Order: sequence, then structure tokens, then C-alpha cells
Amino acid sequence: MTRVLVVDDEPQLLRALRITLRARDYDVEVAATGREALRCATERLPDLVILDLGLPDIDGIEVIHGLRGWTEVPILVLSGRPGSTDKVQALDAGADDYVTKPFGMDELLARLRALTRRASGPESAEAAVVRIGEVTVDLADRLVLRGAAGGSPGEPVHLTPTEWHLLEVLVRHPGKLLSQRQLLTEVWGSAYVNQPANLRLYMAQLRHKLEPDPARPRYLLTEPGLGYRFSP
Repeated sequence: MTRVLVVDDEPQLLRALRITLRARDYDVEVAATGREALRCATERLPDLVILDLGLPDIDGIEVIHGLRGWTEVPILVLSGRPGSTDKVQALDAGADDYVTKPFGMDELLARLRALTRRASGPESAEAAVVRIGEVTVDLADRLVLRGAAGGSPGEPVHLTPTEWHLLEVLVRHPGKLLSQRQLLTEVWGSAYVNQPANLRLYMAQLRHKLEPDPARPRYLLTEPGLGYRFSP
């Protein structure tokens, strides 16, 4: 049973999430403050954390930093704060996804399922092969093939080293929202964090080569003002 730690100082929301998640066979722990959340996490070792940023004692960003000091547990942030600044800060601090209040429960549950799949265990040989429509991405052999199915070897798709690096980072985190800063730092280095034009250019090139309809991407998605996500 997946153990979820829900951190929020709104009693009604906390109660609603506890009831909803338990009804779907999650083992739910709750905390109303940041310090209580950090203590509970060390004692109960949750598989997932749902975290509100606006806590009464310490900010949710500090809680993320505290968790990331010792665990890679998936963190889904909830917040009613407007604008993208807090979202970007949460993602850069180590959060895996972000949902804005008010939110639909179906969306929240779908995000939780995606995070659970991503954290389900070490990468297997099967997981090292990713499908993007008719394109197969073989992470182990660093190959991209179009139409490789039914015994057909497929046609190689040529990617530049930078395109491959960007694609690899995205597909190794399926469903996770990666901020522009994270991607720029990972692919180009910290000196390029203020050059988002690089990222837009290479994302456009990847979509042109991999998406069935580059103008309406299905797999390599943009989250406006935040970053990008690979949707398997």
C-alpha cells in the first residue's frame, strides 16, 4: 500500500484529502505544519508527499529543502499562490509536480498515479525503452528509431548530442514537470540558466523530429511560464 504524507493547514482540505485517498487504498498520514511534516517524514518514510506551500510555521520551500537533504521521495506541491514564481521556486527546490488551488480531485489523483509509476522502482531493461508515438527511444543503446515494431528494425532518427541530452533528461522523468532552470542547468550548465531561447529552440527541433504533429505536441509538453514535461 502506498503511504502518502499530506501537509496542509486547512482542516477541511486535509480531511477531504484523507478521506478521498484512503477510499482509494492509500495509507494516509497528515501534518498541519512544516516541522510536523519533517518529523513525520523521518518517522514514517512516506512513498509520496502532498505539500502546501503556505504553512503557519515554516515555508513549504523550506520543507522541500529539508526533505531533499536526505530523500528523493516524490513531492507534489499544492498552493493557492498566484503567478509562476512560487511554482518555479518549488520545482527548483526539488518538487516533482505542482497543482494550483482550487484543483479537481481527478487531476490530483492522476498526478499521484504518475508520480507513483515513476517512483515504483529501479529502471529495468524494459523501462529503458520509451515510446513516443511511432518513435522508439532506447536509453541503454542511445538509439532513436522510427517505426521499430513487429520485427522491423525501424529507421534511425538522427539527433544532435544536445538534442539527445535534452530528450534523455525528459524521458527519464516521465510525467514530472521540469523547470526551465533545471533543464538549462542539466543540459547546458549553470552559466546558461538565463538563456531560455536555447531551450525553446531545441524543444522545437525535438518536436519536429519526434512528435506525430509538432504543432500540437502530445508527448513533449510545455507548461507555460514553468517548464516542460514528457507525457508518456
